[in-house]
Amino acid sequence: MPREDQDDFNRFAGNIFAREYERETGVQLRVKGTGGDFGKQFPDVLLERIVDKRKIGVEFAIITLGVTTQVPKSCKTGSMQFMLRPMHFQMPTDEEIHTAFEQGEAAVLALFHDVAAQVTELAQQLAKQAAILHELQARLAKSSRNSSKPPSSDGYGKVKRTESLRKSGDKPNGGQPGHDGQTLMASERPDRVETHEVASCAHCQASLAAIASVGYEERQVFDIPAIRIEVTAHRAEIKVCPACGRASKGTFPEAVMHAVQYGPTVNTWASYFTNQHHIPVERTTEIFADLVQHRVSEATVLKASEQLDRCIEPSTAAVKAMLRDAEVLHVDESGLRVRGKLHWLHVACTERLTSYEVHTKRGQEAMDDAGILGAFRGTAVHDHWKPYLKYNECDHALCNAHHLRELRFIDQQYQQTWANDMAELLLEIKAAVEATPERAMSLSPPELEAFAKRYDAVVQAGFEANPAPMPTTEGEVKKRGRPKQPPPVNLLIRLRDFKDQVLAFMSDFRIPFDNNQGERDIRMVKVKQKVSGGFRTLEGAKCFGRIRGYISTARKNAKNVFEAIRDAFDGSPFIPSSEMQ
Repeated sequence: MPREDQDDFNRFAGNIFAREYERETGVQLRVKGTGGDFGKQFPDVLLERIVDKRKIGVEFAIITLGVTTQVPKSCKTGSMQFMLRPMHFQMPTDEEIHTAFEQGEAAVLALFHDVAAQVTELAQQLAKQAAILHELQARLAKSSRNSSKPPSSDGYGKVKRTESLRKSGDKPNGGQPGHDGQTLMASERPDRVETHEVASCAHCQASLAAIASVGYEERQVFDIPAIRIEVTAHRAEIKVCPACGRASKGTFPEAVMHAVQYGPTVNTWASYFTNQHHIPVERTTEIFADLVQHRVSEATVLKASEQLDRCIEPSTAAVKAMLRDAEVLHVDESGLRVRGKLHWLHVACTERLTSYEVHTKRGQEAMDDAGILGAFRGTAVHDHWKPYLKYNECDHALCNAHHLRELRFIDQQYQQTWANDMAELLLEIKAAVEATPERAMSLSPPELEAFAKRYDAVVQAGFEANPAPMPTTEGEVKKRGRPKQPPPVNLLIRLRDFKDQVLAFMSDFRIPFDNNQGERDIRMVKVKQKVSGGFRTLEGAKCFGRIRGYISTARKNAKNVFEAIRDAFDGSPFIPSSEMQ
C-alpha cells in the first residue's frame, strides 16, 4: 500500500474512533502512535495483506491504541491495546448480479451467501469492539461510591463525598424528640471556693467590712489546672546494725528500677497521643513541652509504646481466644504501607472485641498466622474475598453493602433494571428484619420462601439480560482458561452460587446485613497511615496493631481509654468479661 494510503487509513481510523467514543461517553481521547515511521498522531497499522491497491482496503489489520483518557475535572490516565479489523465491505455490482441471474439459482444463492458472510463477520467485529469500549467505559466509571475502590483512588475529580446508599428520611436535622440532651451542670462539691467580699455599699458607699453576709450568689467555672511535671525522689534508707555492724538498705518500689526514669503517667500520655490520636512522635514531644514545660525525647515516646505492647499481652491473648469462640465474626483486610512496600492489615472483630494482624501477605497464610479463623466455628461475615472461603469449618455470610455498591454501578453503567430490582429487594428484606419483634430469631417460613423466590426471579432476569456470548467461529483461535465475564455476569454468578450466604441475615438475626463492623474497625488504622504515610518497620506496625486492638476493645466495652492504658502500665490490663460476648 502506498505511503499516502497508509496515512489516510491511520487518520480515518483514529478520527472515527475518537469521535464516536466521545459521542457515546463524553470522554475525550487523545490517540497517540506507539512507533513506526508513520501515523505520529494516530494508531500504527500492521498490514497483513493488501486486497486492492486501488482502494484503502485491508482484509486484516492490527491497530494498537495508546489511549490517554481525559475525564472532565480528573487526572486519571490509562492505556489500552486491542485489535481492530477494518473490513472492505464489497457489494456485488449490477453486472455481477445479472451474471449470477443468468447462471441460475445456485449462482444467486452463492452471491447472496457471500454478502451474508461479510455482514456476519462485520457484526461480530462490531460486537467485539463494542464490548471493549464498554469495558473501558465501565472501568473509568468506577469510584468509591459504586465499587470497592478506596476513596483515595477517586482523584481530584471526585464528586461529593457525602453521597450515601441511604435514602433520605422524613426526620429533620438535629436532635429528635425524646433525645436526651447534655449540658454543663453545676457541681454540688466544687474543688475550690473563692469568695468575693463586699467592701462597701453600692448605693451609699457606706463601709460593709464588719457586716455579716446574708447569702451568696454562686457561679461555677470548669477549668483545667496548670499541669507541671512532678519529680518524686525515692530514697531507700541505709542503716548500720549495732549488733553485727553490717549495713541494711530499704526496698524501692518494684516499678522504680533506675536512678532516673519516667513514671507510668508520662508513658501513658506518650502512648495515648501516638496510638489513640495518631499524633506523630515529634509532635508528641512538642505537646509535652507546651503542656508540662518538659520535653521528652522521641526515643522515650517510642519506648512507651513498646512497653505498652508487652503490658497488654494477657489482654491480646484473651481477646483472640474469645474471638475464636464468638458466634458471629467480622473479618476484613486492607493495604498498609510498611518500609515503603505494600503489606496487609487484617482485622477480626465483634461488637465487643477487636484484633489486628499486620502481615506481608493478604491471603490464607496471613489469616493462619493471626490464629483466629482456623479454630473458629461460628459465622464469618466478609466481602467474598476467596481465601476466607477456604475455611470450611465455619459458616459464611456476605456483606450486602458491597452488593449494593456493585448493583448501583451496574444500574448506572449498564442500564440493567435487574440490578435496581435486586438492590430494592435486599433493602426490603432488611426492613422486614428490622420490623420483626426482638424475640424472633428469623423471619417466618412464609416470608423466607417468598423472599427466596423473588430473589431467584431477579437473578434469572439478570442472566436473561446478559446472554452467553456467541461460540467461537471456525478458524478463530480459542483462548485458554475460563472466558472473561463482564461485571454484571460476575455478580450474578456470585448471587446465584452464594444465595444462602447473601440472605443469611434474614434466617438468623444474629448475622448482620453487612460487614460495616469490620470496615469501621479498619478505618482508624487507615487514618494513622494518612497521618504518618506508613510504618518504618514491620515490628512497629505489628506493635501498633496490637495496641489499637486493645484500645478498640476498651472503647467498645465503655472503658476509658486513658485509664485502660494507665492500668496496663500498672500491671492490670483491661480484659473484657467473656460473659458479655
